[in-house]
Amino acid sequence: MKKKWMLKRCNGDARNIAKNLGISEILACILINRGVKTEDKIRKFMNPSLEYLYDPLLMKDMDKGTSIIKNAIVKKNKIVVYGDYDADGIISTYILYSALVECGAEVKYHIPDRITEGYGINSESIKVLKEEGYDTIITCDNGISALEQIKIAKELDMTVVITDHHDIPFTEAADGEKNFAIPEADAIINPKQEDCNYPFKSLCGAGVAFKFVQVLYSKMEIDEKKSYKFIEYAAIGTICDVVDLLDENRIIAKNGLDMLNKTENIGLKALIKETALDEKKINSYHIGFVIGPCINATGRLDSATLALKLLLCNDDEEAKCFAKKLHELNVQRQNMTMDSVNQIIETIENSNMKNDKVLVIYKKDVHESIAGIVAGRLKEKYNVPSIVITKGEKTPKGSGRSIEEYNMFHELTRCKDMLKKFGGHPLAAGLSIEEENIDKFRKVLNDNCCLTKDDITPKIRIDKQLSLNQVNFDLINEIQKLEPFGKSNSHPYFAEKNINVFRVYFIGKEKNVVKFFCRNTNNFEKLDAICFDGGDKFKQIIEESYGEKRLKEILQSNIANLKLDFIFSPEINEFNGNRSLQLVVKDFRLSM
Repeated sequence: MKKKWMLKRCNGDARNIAKNLGISEILACILINRGVKTEDKIRKFMNPSLEYLYDPLLMKDMDKGTSIIKNAIVKKNKIVVYGDYDADGIISTYILYSALVECGAEVKYHIPDRITEGYGINSESIKVLKEEGYDTIITCDNGISALEQIKIAKELDMTVVITDHHDIPFTEAADGEKNFAIPEADAIINPKQEDCNYPFKSLCGAGVAFKFVQVLYSKMEIDEKKSYKFIEYAAIGTICDVVDLLDENRIIAKNGLDMLNKTENIGLKALIKETALDEKKINSYHIGFVIGPCINATGRLDSATLALKLLLCNDDEEAKCFAKKLHELNVQRQNMTMDSVNQIIETIENSNMKNDKVLVIYKKDVHESIAGIVAGRLKEKYNVPSIVITKGEKTPKGSGRSIEEYNMFHELTRCKDMLKKFGGHPLAAGLSIEEENIDKFRKVLNDNCCLTKDDITPKIRIDKQLSLNQVNFDLINEIQKLEPFGKSNSHPYFAEKNINVFRVYFIGKEKNVVKFFCRNTNNFEKLDAICFDGGDKFKQIIEESYGEKRLKEILQSNIANLKLDFIFSPEINEFNGNRSLQLVVKDFRLSM
């Protein structure tokens, strides 16, 4: 799919900022493009110290909720931490459970089974917990949409404290006014509430749990600084839940990654070794694409409590067994995902659905635990909002992933009469629906869809045009200071036109990795560039522009003598002890 190249406009005084702060103008421009525009904000961004964490008591109901839990601890009431089965939910559960144990609480955790209980609080589970003598529930990473379930808990005379970060459910009146529906809990701690004055709204569930523990420790006369040990876990939840890595999330992620690289957690150390990361410096990529998926896989294919038990483990041999199980489950999940994606793509390509602006796929035999991942792969391929619905235990269940231009949670709200249950964010949502409503649901979503052709054209946002003679080790070292990268703080990309490419080579098992040998126009120095999935594209554009004969000549001789435009990130290539500059190419095209 052809991508649209979009050069960001640096709307700020990059030159003066660079001069005043002693950074390069390029770095100042990158920061301005991320909305970090003032000198004070840039200082905090470049030095995300724990001293910049916000006062957790600014969060609505934080004082009230922590007092309720303190009172329950003092009275020896039985408390249950009610979590969720994804990585953020598991990590949130670990944080709250571990903290409550340290506070001397009589506490247990409950993470729902994805298949039999579903997302969030389950009504029958509440009744069972009450029968077991638990009279206080504290949720994490869920609860804000559990109106019916919280009502049942209150009717059973249970105390409920909600800690959550998901969007607040609402109904929309004919005039567009939103009427928010709030559960009848004893305290609701969620920074996304309209009347919550907390200055940062994008914490994940684990972030909210950490803030809760800060206050609880203080009230239990435990040194608040001891709560900082949970930052390494909150960093995992923050990165895995793909929240904005700016402001307080950046502080948590940056400091948490530093702590993770020296972790004393026996279970995490075992998982890091099992996934062959023990010799590497753990970064946001490793958390988001290696560690996080292993934690997630337990809730998808087995029981999320496996991951929680790994984190709580105090025995090296037991931790090794848990880590091995998590890794195996993730490999199994990867294979299942690949099979399902390939089958669904074939279905789409052989139907009228390929013209839909919102994909709604009902495939009964997709394991419901991977529906969200499959939806994400479809979204990446077609660049349209995608919802994958599976048969479910009793009722079909679906998971959706969206693009920035389409607020999926809002659009599901408009279809709420067709849904049994739903919840989520603008970019991701879950739902359950009766089978007879699926076709109508697909039609209504597409009829109401206002996405334009431009909206669904994939876009690559470029931070700055950069000549090859500006690429140096100092620039790369500066860029590394912006880590960890993630949502709203993506890895910077640069672009340049009319790059002299004198040779090309195709490498890799499938020969789809293309290596470009380039020359700097100003000084004719050689610079290597590599595009990891560009082989087929290169062959296609050469054949379309110059013909099959020219393509064969290039393939046989490797001599190109072409002018190309690149979108790239500069990186250091280390091989046999040697370090050299290299461009990692995101996209390319023939120069005009």
